[in-house]
Amino acid sequence: MIVVDENDVKVDEPPPHGRIGMSTAYRISDAAPARAMEFRKRVLHPGAAIGEHVISHDEVYYVLSGSGEVVSDGETAMLEPGMAAYLYEGANVGIRQIGEEPLALIISYPLAERTP
Repeated sequence: MIVVDENDVKVDEPPPHGRIGMSTAYRISDAAPARAMEFRKRVLHPGAAIGEHVISHDEVYYVLSGSGEVVSDGETAMLEPGMAAYLYEGANVGIRQIGEEPLALIISYPLAERTP
């Protein structure tokens, strides 16, 4: 078992896939050796986005707070707290923060192979 305090794994950085705006990443699962999944919290600051990219696995974006717009293969949907987008392998996906409040997400997906 590994117990992780998100404050110990917090990093301010541009979001992945386009570096659009700024975000705060909580690299929670990075602290777990021999893991088979990714589990992260990411807060997209106002105007920030995870750019569109093709995913090689199923992936889930779960909204903790704020509002966002998720896209998958050209289809767009609004997300608010308590909502999740289940995205399928092979889709071209992305998400952007909208409104005044930062968009806080949990992002989770399987890894291709277990880490060392």
